[in-house]
Amino acid sequence: MAAEPDKKALLGQLRIDRGPEPQGGASGRRTWIVGAAVALLVVLGGGTWFALSARSGVAVHTATAQALAAGGGVASVLDATGYVTARREATVSAQITGKVTEVLFDEGDRVSAGQVIARLDDTAQKAALAQAQAQLQSAQAVLTQDQAQLAQSVRDVNRNEDLVKRNLVSEQAVEQARTLVETGTAQMQSQRKQIELAQANVRAAQVQLDYCTVHAPFAGVVIAKAAQVGEMVSPLSAGGGFTRTGIGTVVDMDSLEIEVDVNEAYINRVEPGQPVESVLNAYPDWRIPSHVIAIIPTADRSKATVKVRIGFDTKDARIVPDMGVRVSFEEKAIAGAAPQERPRGVLVPADALRKDGGEDVVFVVKDHRALRRAVTVGGGSGDTRQVLAGLSAGETVIVDAPAGLKDDAAVTEAK
Repeated sequence: MAAEPDKKALLGQLRIDRGPEPQGGASGRRTWIVGAAVALLVVLGGGTWFALSARSGVAVHTATAQALAAGGGVASVLDATGYVTARREATVSAQITGKVTEVLFDEGDRVSAGQVIARLDDTAQKAALAQAQAQLQSAQAVLTQDQAQLAQSVRDVNRNEDLVKRNLVSEQAVEQARTLVETGTAQMQSQRKQIELAQANVRAAQVQLDYCTVHAPFAGVVIAKAAQVGEMVSPLSAGGGFTRTGIGTVVDMDSLEIEVDVNEAYINRVEPGQPVESVLNAYPDWRIPSHVIAIIPTADRSKATVKVRIGFDTKDARIVPDMGVRVSFEEKAIAGAAPQERPRGVLVPADALRKDGGEDVVFVVKDHRALRRAVTVGGGSGDTRQVLAGLSAGETVIVDAPAGLKDDAAVTEAK
């Protein structure tokens, strides 16, 4: 039992006497540790915020400016879009109201000028013509009768004059015979006028009959068939909407051309006779040589555009009205001039360029910022444009920049 107290005594000697703890020591260390942690979080958060802010912003699509080879360039000075139109297109209709009895064409048929393409019911017109012809024959018969009576009156005058000389008849008989001659002459002249009137009625009836036959006004292709056998047609809109006003539509394919709307800011790049390269939307790999026919001298104030007519240098059956087409206006060659080396520059997508304050600008992406850059634009080819000055090869430009994008705005490249 004596060993137990000895152990306790030994353990008591091993205890470390810390003495009284300084006031506030433990809480001060805790405060310092918490402060350091907060400062570290602030530093880390600030760095993260700056990194994210450098990468945040408007999502935009970009492209790289491509360098042009020495002496390289593009052939066009302006691109535009438009449609194929026909200068000669007619909706053919009858000149009278009637029922269709024959339709002698179908869509896609070629017709020649004057070709019969439809017929109307002509029963009434034939009857009217027969009546007019009968009236003419009647008038001619009356004229023959008047001529015979006049001849008889002339013979009576001659006979009575001879009898007067022999004192066999009185002067009154001669005067009566002369009166009959004058009356017969007047009647014959009147009848001749009646015959002329009857002949005019015959011609009018013939015209009405001819109106029952519809002819093609010019050579072309039928693109629409508007009436069927049994339907009523009229040159006027009548019948409460149940009467057709047209029988078919004919287009002169040799009159096809292109109409495009050119922004008035670029119309100074276009002139009559200028060569043009046309590409139909239906045949994107087919480049059609064309030329400017005329610049229509009026502007559309609502669209700020001027209409330009373009003619095809070659005709082709694949070209049809209302087709969409893209055209590239090429530089007009000067006769006798030596070929010049085109200015060097870069190529960018056409959608990267925009008009701002009367000048051409692009937005260049640098350090996640959109920088507005004024440029000098050259020609174009397809969907690309040549930039002569203000942009270097390899720079990144924004394509289809948002309308409200400002200079030095934060952007991020869309994936």
